[in-house]
Amino acid sequence: MFRNAVTAAVLASGMLLATEAVAGNTIFLGGAIYTLNDRQPWASALVVADGRIAYVGDDRGAAHYVAKASRIIRLEGRMMLPGFHDAHAHPMSAGLRLLRCQLDSLKAAPQVEAAIRKCDGDVKEDWLFANGWSAKLSPPSLAKLDALVPDRPAYIANEDGFAVWVNSRTLRASGIDPASSKISGLERDPQTHEFTGVVTGDALNLVRQFRPKPSEVQFREAFKRWSALANANGITSVFDAAASPPMVDAYHAADLARELKLRVVAAQLADPARGPEQVDDMVARRARVQGARFHADAAKIFLDGEISQHTAALLQPYADAPDTRGDLLIQPDALNALVKRLDAEGFLIHMHAMGDRAVRSGLDAIERAMTANGAKDRRDQIAHIELADPADIPRFAALGISANLSPGWFDPDDPEIASAETALGPDRASRMYPAATLAAHGARLVMSSDWPATAMNPPENIQIAVTRQPLDGSKPPKRPEERIDLAAALKAYVRSAAWVVREDATDGSLETGKAADLIVLDRNLFRIPARDLHNARVLLTLLDGESVYRDGKFAGLFH
Repeated sequence: MFRNAVTAAVLASGMLLATEAVAGNTIFLGGAIYTLNDRQPWASALVVADGRIAYVGDDRGAAHYVAKASRIIRLEGRMMLPGFHDAHAHPMSAGLRLLRCQLDSLKAAPQVEAAIRKCDGDVKEDWLFANGWSAKLSPPSLAKLDALVPDRPAYIANEDGFAVWVNSRTLRASGIDPASSKISGLERDPQTHEFTGVVTGDALNLVRQFRPKPSEVQFREAFKRWSALANANGITSVFDAAASPPMVDAYHAADLARELKLRVVAAQLADPARGPEQVDDMVARRARVQGARFHADAAKIFLDGEISQHTAALLQPYADAPDTRGDLLIQPDALNALVKRLDAEGFLIHMHAMGDRAVRSGLDAIERAMTANGAKDRRDQIAHIELADPADIPRFAALGISANLSPGWFDPDDPEIASAETALGPDRASRMYPAATLAAHGARLVMSSDWPATAMNPPENIQIAVTRQPLDGSKPPKRPEERIDLAAALKAYVRSAAWVVREDATDGSLETGKAADLIVLDRNLFRIPARDLHNARVLLTLLDGESVYRDGKFAGLFH
């Protein structure tokens, strides 16, 4: 969802794709500089020289740099931070939505239908792709989409991409007959039992196999569009949480062409149908694509699906579907063998786990790999953790496994929350997204957007982590005992997120000798009410001292 004003402005104007080098010394004075360096938490001055940080301290200490300065920027109390790290997002695959028909801002079904009809008239490709229909609108129907898009397959993804509205031509192209197919994920009207045209789960995976594959040119253009939005939101590093081989190749080509305006670490997507032998290909690909701003040092394993769809793996049956507890996408013996080999090869292991059985399975597999392979520099993560058994919470710290959470999913207004609460029942629902509990037991918290499942903007996500309320404060906190404070949220979004991808020696804090990856905000986050955090605006984003975003409305800042 493109909810924040900066994102909307960038999309509307197409601006801010160009960069501006900051040559020589740039001196920032009079700021509220929050360094995320425990030895020197705050400063008022910072000097950038040749793309690196040359000085952090007070204004007086920066005085002798003035003679060599190319530019002096007086912050006048504005806040400086290290650049944000989005530690779990899908910039290239989901970035394709920026090239397609956009429905995100449309609030009524007639508006969506009119937009789809217009896009069908404008698009020249064989398939019509669109994104962003809202689950809050009236339910779609197969007949409706057949009427709107009669002559080509249509693929209309919802806001988070976990459900897709398709027409009859898409079904035929995918070999699906709703009248006879036994495949799961064909949603039906609860009254008439007619297929609605919405596919999820296994049915969606099958449709994805038959849709046209993006080209390298399309992937690179998608990432350029996403990068402009990310830089405008103060993001200087991203972890692509599920990169296919064509995406990895596109990143590598973009890095060679000096197109990357962020640091990128890609998690190569492991195939649950294959065993440890696939790691040979992953090792070779990692070596082949290693570059200046791109690395493919991580591996992604999907352990289960979604609680709201009853596809997450639970230790006990679903409250509203007592005949199932979901399925693991990779069984424990196969998972253990795959993780052991990935760990031996030094990959950063990153697992998707929503249900408590999936979380336990992931913890068990990494623990076994540690026993088999001995001590080494591990920076493994389990992402999402919608539900974890209380007995497994302390294991994150004990095993050194980071807990990667996407705070946008904590928003009580998210329709997935209500569905998950119903699916789990009140006892388990009271333990959803246990951020503070994990932190209290010593776990390293990492935070991310999981864009496009939630908004990209870090201050928005940080506000939700701090308040557990909607951004407008219209509802009381949901599970307020799981709120974390602002300092912890910033650490999770910056320093810890840099650490888990082995970038902590380069960035993640403002220290002498580190890369000048930094941002300037229009206000000090520690001096405003928590409910106003989402209103903070990024004025400047530097990567290696290069200006990759500057807000033109604040030109007076740059004297």
